[in-house]
Amino acid sequence: MSAFPVPGRIARVAATAAHPVRSRLWAGASLQRPDARLRAIEAACHRFLVAYSIAILRVSLGAVFLAFGALKFFPGVSPAQNLVEHTTDLLMLGLLPAGAALVLVAAMECTIGLCLISGRFLRPAVYLLAVQLIGILSPLILLTGRLFDGPHGAPTLEGQYVLKDVIIVGAALVMAATIGGARLTSKAGQPATG
Repeated sequence: MSAFPVPGRIARVAATAAHPVRSRLWAGASLQRPDARLRAIEAACHRFLVAYSIAILRVSLGAVFLAFGALKFFPGVSPAQNLVEHTTDLLMLGLLPAGAALVLVAAMECTIGLCLISGRFLRPAVYLLAVQLIGILSPLILLTGRLFDGPHGAPTLEGQYVLKDVIIVGAALVMAATIGGARLTSKAGQPATG
């Protein structure tokens, strides 16, 4: 029975106003609803990563190689020019002049970059990448004193330049695995399409 003697619409409005106001935002919903939405967003992101992350890695690695290789075609522009010339001189036992070695390294890096970006000739690109990685990491053994000549044995700028190439090695290993047929899969076992 209503507290108001007047029946009808006025009584219903007055009775509703007498009750405390409640939010209808979560009415009938469990507390797991935001978690379910977050999980749906996470699942969509996961599907995107499974489908495209290898291709994104391939293109970005190719862009890095193309950019660094292009710099080496212009003497005095690449910050690694001196290091490349000294390393190739040691690896080639002084048989290749410094300028020719720099052009050779630049051509190899640009070729690798173009192959990775385009997605064509990936198998030869991975083989060239393996040869290039030997050259990239060899200063760690051949020029250790030069790379770690900072205060208290800290890496110099050239040393940091070479150490960051460990990331390139990891990316190259992923690329090599995908050339051999490896794919990312989701929990459902669906292969990546990228």
